[in-house]
Amino acid sequence: MDGQLRFDGRVVLVTGAGGGLGRAYALAFAERGASVVVNDLGGDIKGIGKSSTAADNVVEEIRKKGGKAVANYDSVEAGEKVVKTALDAFGKIDIVINNAGILRDRSFVRISDEDWDIVHKVHLRGSFQVTRAAWDHMKKQKFGRIIMTSSASGIYGNFGQANYSAAKLGLLGLSNTLAIEGRKFNIHCNTIAPTAGSRLTETVMSQDLLDALKPDYVAPLVLWLCHESCEENGSLFEVGAGWIGKLRWERTLGAIVRQKNQSMTPEDVKANWKKICNFDNAFKPQTIQESIAGMIEVIHKIDSQEGVSMNHTSHAVLETTSAFNRAIGYKLPQQTFSYSELEAIMYALGVGASIKNPENLKFVYEGSSDFSCLPTFGIIPAQKSMMGGLSEVPGLNINFAKLLHGEQYLELYKPLPRTGQLTSESVIVDILDKGSGLVILLDVYSYNGKELICFNQFSVFIVGSGGFGGKKTSNKAKVTVPPPKRPPDAVLTDTTSLNQAVLYRLSGDWNPLHIDPSFARLGGFDKPILHGLCSLGFSARHVLQQFGNNDVSRFKAIKARFTKPVYPGQTLLTEMWKEGNRIHFQTKVQETGNIVLSNAYVDLVPTSDDLSAKVSSKDGVLRSTLVFEEIGCRIKDVGKELVKKVNAVFEWNFTKHGQTAAQWTIDLKNGSGELYQGPARGSADTVFTLSDEDFMDVVMGKLNPQKAFFSGKLRVKGNIMLSQKLELILKDYAKL
Repeated sequence: MDGQLRFDGRVVLVTGAGGGLGRAYALAFAERGASVVVNDLGGDIKGIGKSSTAADNVVEEIRKKGGKAVANYDSVEAGEKVVKTALDAFGKIDIVINNAGILRDRSFVRISDEDWDIVHKVHLRGSFQVTRAAWDHMKKQKFGRIIMTSSASGIYGNFGQANYSAAKLGLLGLSNTLAIEGRKFNIHCNTIAPTAGSRLTETVMSQDLLDALKPDYVAPLVLWLCHESCEENGSLFEVGAGWIGKLRWERTLGAIVRQKNQSMTPEDVKANWKKICNFDNAFKPQTIQESIAGMIEVIHKIDSQEGVSMNHTSHAVLETTSAFNRAIGYKLPQQTFSYSELEAIMYALGVGASIKNPENLKFVYEGSSDFSCLPTFGIIPAQKSMMGGLSEVPGLNINFAKLLHGEQYLELYKPLPRTGQLTSESVIVDILDKGSGLVILLDVYSYNGKELICFNQFSVFIVGSGGFGGKKTSNKAKVTVPPPKRPPDAVLTDTTSLNQAVLYRLSGDWNPLHIDPSFARLGGFDKPILHGLCSLGFSARHVLQQFGNNDVSRFKAIKARFTKPVYPGQTLLTEMWKEGNRIHFQTKVQETGNIVLSNAYVDLVPTSDDLSAKVSSKDGVLRSTLVFEEIGCRIKDVGKELVKKVNAVFEWNFTKHGQTAAQWTIDLKNGSGELYQGPARGSADTVFTLSDEDFMDVVMGKLNPQKAFFSGKLRVKGNIMLSQKLELILKDYAKL
């Protein structure tokens, strides 16, 4: 069936699957290709007794229809055993449906300790045990889908079910936290509160009502939430009888009942009670940060003046901030970009490649023996997400007509195929308040099949949308780096044609600002301007030509800030500085001297000749020296930022054949940070001693640092906990 959501290759564990909802889930997953573990203890609705019959019957039912299933008869409290059945039978675990449950209904005063404990053990503790047993497996495979089963009793309360209600609402809290912790591992956790006919409800529902509330009417929601294409995470749904509704918390605007330097009394609360309980224009927090943000705003208001009230303006700011906070983490719809040599050639011509330079033939002629896509062509597939998807983000109510491209980062993991189809996945990673406007950081990952080809980060500035009280900086932003303070090592120029923007827009940026004179005047320009990404393409070509021998396999990454416009026909001048395998550059308009691309760089992949020249057995250079040279470059670039984050001095002693061969000190406590050869000039916070060979094995991921420490290969003196901060240097900043 076309468009059917399939689960081929997935392994699903359903607890309490011997009947009712669990059976419906198991059958539905199996019908769509999943391998199913049918867990059921086989007891009655009070949790008494044990039998294999219920699980076996469902397994047999699945197998008769050609599906794959195995049974498990363990209690969900033995989560490890339950999950082990999936691993032994099918080799992995992808989806967990926590459905097992029992009832011990009593009015509150009649609930015994046993009634309370066993309900919590099955519902809450059982879901915890099963999910925990599956969690690490899901993390390693970067995929997991988890369903917690709550209840209307847990949400609203119900007479005679205090034990059951408490456990069911506890599952919602567990689910919300797992959704946060699992997000970066592509593990999603959602909660359902189903109303369906089952063993637990058949004693209180008529047959007609049971027929209308078939478990089959709940299963479709569960399957959708567990499909790999579903991005829902951390949500709560009521479902039954063919109806589905999403729930969220709601909070009144409330009232500030305290004044600065004055006491707060119950009478103050009474006087403001109607306002406290008024749900008109209610606020809908979705994260703990949003909840706390309201309290912080109140504190600021009280501290700033005598006698304040939470007025509509401050709530509007809170609403705006919360809406933007909710947008962070939002994943835009996937975009697919198919291209042939034609699109690659059109792009190359758009950024100035020309047969006037014979070396450019490989970029504009498909018959060339080494035909290649220019590396910055990797921006084009990702740009579609930025141009079309941002305006569709819920709650992001801003004027996109005032969008400016602020900065761009591109990293290639391998050269772009000469033809192909790239699928781009985009996520808003941060929103910053710059006062005069806001900045949206959009990360875009582009894949060829399942292989990650390139990564883009778009930094877009929305004029006039700032001042909402958000943060001004983000550690998720790819930083720009100023060029060295010396004359450039090389300069190349290219004159753009009057039709440059006309040609470049054929690669997909159809903004009339770049071709329509009347539209350009509305934007405050005398005439149409050149695309900023077009200028970036010119400069990237210059760097690759000057320092990479036009070899696209040498290109690793580029970062630049757009500062001023370029008019078609003007001459672009690229000034370049070589610092190891990083080429700093800035681009100017030759006619005016205006800098149009600033604080920019291209990272090149070192050649084997580079490495062999540096690491020569004749000169006795240690391999660790290469790493510290790279660390030194990064400290020059972002030393101040590292000092703020790390605040420590590290001393390294490297041995060769049992003798000390080199010493290095990384000072990230003083000034702007410093790397120098030799012991620490003062006292080091942490001192590391290990061989040059073992150090390189750690850096390259061949040797686990903890194993090196416990085996005695790595000796540490001083504050060992500070070693955790080294990841900032060795991974995030040194790119190792």
